[in-house]
Amino acid sequence: MVQKVDYLKETPSQTAGPYVHIGLAPGAAGFDIYKQELGKDIAGPIANGERIRVEGLVIDGTGSPVKDVLLEVWQANADGRYAHPEGGGPVEEGFRGWGRVITDFATGEWGFDTIKPGKTPGRNGSVQAPHINLWIVARGINIGLNTRMYFEDEAEANAQDPVLNLIEWENRRGTLIAGRSERDGQAVYRFEIRLQGDGETVFFDI
Repeated sequence: MVQKVDYLKETPSQTAGPYVHIGLAPGAAGFDIYKQELGKDIAGPIANGERIRVEGLVIDGTGSPVKDVLLEVWQANADGRYAHPEGGGPVEEGFRGWGRVITDFATGEWGFDTIKPGKTPGRNGSVQAPHINLWIVARGINIGLNTRMYFEDEAEANAQDPVLNLIEWENRRGTLIAGRSERDGQAVYRFEIRLQGDGETVFFDI
């Protein structure tokens, strides 16, 4: 006798908008509903290392800025340790290593202040170049996009990075490198994320 098994149907997928900011970053969207909002302070006040500013745009396939994007940030501290039980050791008090920012509704610009991360352990004894992990979600994106931001002034470490070296075409690796400048004595890294078209950013299947 064959037993009949009833399976649940797959839940339909949908994009994240248009209220992603209200649900995930209400304070940035102008809604004061939480005493302490998650992910606003990435490094904390006493973290070691160089204080930096990271800025950029998310650009669609027509070359226009996307103005309703949420980005989550995940990074190590200056010693290459994550704020996680398996992150490699203790981190400074107040160092979260995680944050959440949204784009400006008028310009599409996004940005956050943090410290420059250090090198982190990779698989099989390898060492990863300093980088910041980014997760991007917006209206029109069914599944969040994962990418990394590396630093142009870490050329030697980048050349040895096991993840960058998985990318076959060297010009595609360049889509993950942020350019450095200075503003008012502070390092500013510029990182443009292109969703489609020429210069499309490398995204990872995680």
